[in-house]
Amino acid sequence: MQDVAIVSTAQFNTRAAPDRNEIEILLPVAQEAVRRSGLARGDIDFTCSGSSDWLQGQPFAFVSALDAVGAWPPVKESHVEMDGAWAMYEAWVKIQTGEVDSALVYSFGKTSPGDLAQVQSIALDPYCVAPLWPDMDSINALQARLYLQASGRDERDLAAIVARCRSDALNNQHAVEKGEHDVDKLLTEPYVASPLRAHDCPTHSDGATALVLVAGDRARELCARPVWIRGIDHRVEPMHLGLRDLTRCVSAQQAGLNAGVDQRRPQFAELSAPYSFQELILRDALGLGDDVRINPSGGSLVTHTMFSCGQNRIIDAVERITTGNADLGIAHASQGPCLQQNLVCVLEGD
Repeated sequence: MQDVAIVSTAQFNTRAAPDRNEIEILLPVAQEAVRRSGLARGDIDFTCSGSSDWLQGQPFAFVSALDAVGAWPPVKESHVEMDGAWAMYEAWVKIQTGEVDSALVYSFGKTSPGDLAQVQSIALDPYCVAPLWPDMDSINALQARLYLQASGRDERDLAAIVARCRSDALNNQHAVEKGEHDVDKLLTEPYVASPLRAHDCPTHSDGATALVLVAGDRARELCARPVWIRGIDHRVEPMHLGLRDLTRCVSAQQAGLNAGVDQRRPQFAELSAPYSFQELILRDALGLGDDVRINPSGGSLVTHTMFSCGQNRIIDAVERITTGNADLGIAHASQGPCLQQNLVCVLEGD
């Protein structure tokens, strides 16, 4: 198995960027990741992106993103209609084949211009669910209610997660929603869809992320403290909500086992939990004890850039390791309704 490290990262998130399109958001982020890698753009062997045409409302929207990263000199390029974390997985596999030894991975999303609730409904089961036009907050509220009843936890537990995430986000310059919050005050706010209040739901944002992967000794030459991908895996469950136990996340559990989470003692975990209660489901699925710090960046609850959110979790984990705040951590990405698809990777500083 080829050793692969992340040698540079860059990201940008904002609540809304009305004066810039996706390419204009992505351009400086991709350029910064390449600059920090120490490689010339032409020396990077492979390019892989994560985004979605249905979010942008135009076909082959990812092709236009090549204007931001540069298609010349000719490069090997691929795209996944998924979060950028899955684009990183494809790039990691490409390096394992021996075809390339470096890759630029980027993702982007802009949700502010349209009706996000309507757009997300289109992606649901087209026969039984989508015709009802349910919004994601309501669907996840069903999962939240089932989980609270099954686990014995309550809304105070959820408010405590929100307060912690927003407080931790104060130290993250890329976080969108941040600040000190009182649990009792949070519990007085009105419901969006019981048992979820607005603060229990993701803070949607516009943004982009990028990172550079390099194999073997070259990574050590380029970076003072490369962050190695020690294990990575992803799993998916049925899209039909009635076919799975929404109080558990079997796909995250299996991906974590295959990535080797149970064989390590991580110091922290960056979990893609867009809704407050989902952090608890993921902790249980990955077997993370109280000694593991969860989402020190604030997490997806306070910054949710669609199709970059999972890659954000990876980048925030990498930055925590490169700055010397930790040596070993877990990064997790999710996509689909109620944690349908999950990716887990174990990251370690050299």
